[in-house]
Amino acid sequence: MNEITKPKSRKKLRQILGREYYILIRKFIWFFKDVSWAKKDSLPFTFSVFKHKSVILRQLKDVEMYLQENKRKNLEIAIRHLNNVVIKPGETLSFWKLVGRPTKSKGYLEGLVLNQGKIDKGIGGGLCQLGNLLFWIFAHSPLTITERHRHGFDVFPDVNRQVPFGAGATLSYNYIDFQVKNDTKDSFQIKLWTDDTYLNGELFSNQEIDALYRVEERNHIIKQQFWGAYSRHNQIFKIETRNNKEETEYLLAENHAILMYSPFLKE
Repeated sequence: MNEITKPKSRKKLRQILGREYYILIRKFIWFFKDVSWAKKDSLPFTFSVFKHKSVILRQLKDVEMYLQENKRKNLEIAIRHLNNVVIKPGETLSFWKLVGRPTKSKGYLEGLVLNQGKIDKGIGGGLCQLGNLLFWIFAHSPLTITERHRHGFDVFPDVNRQVPFGAGATLSYNYIDFQVKNDTKDSFQIKLWTDDTYLNGELFSNQEIDALYRVEERNHIIKQQFWGAYSRHNQIFKIETRNNKEETEYLLAENHAILMYSPFLKE
């Protein structure tokens, strides 16, 4: 189903009150739900499962570069809470339960955020790049992505895209979370770091993994909605290969987004 209804503009007060309401609901779930949450552990894991990196400072249309510089700082703060986290059998990794609320008092700076499909500024902005990296890494592993969200708008045209459209995860404290569960018998550890150019991540296991994983985009389409706007749609699949021949497919994500730019090339 590729039909998208026209978005409704919501007043600022309603946005704030609604966000705080859902934040309280999520905190209630954290407190009362019977879940074993993943925690940090300094034990070294030696078997690499998958690694990935993405450029931190990107030239984006109509985005001031100081917001990209601030994003680097925000990423570094969040990484402190996620680096070396171990997901043992039966445990769940929750991005926001580990990172906590990004506030100015914790050192977070003003960064790029999206507000109803438009570019805006907010404390802690830019952490979605970390959500995208984690999605791509865990999509190449035997772990199960149990919660993942995606923007309802496609704001920037593809420029040097390294992964398929929609192969990521958006974040907003704390009800728009990214969660991964370990349904295997092995334990896994996530390593995250930044260098001068890249945000880096690598997933390790305490045992060698006897499967290979790849991610494919399928059914990509751009169409015009009945009310005028163009939209973009696709599906993201994980393909697990065992014994070099036995393949199992999993639908990871189905994306439906309103384009905020013209899909046609200008003369």
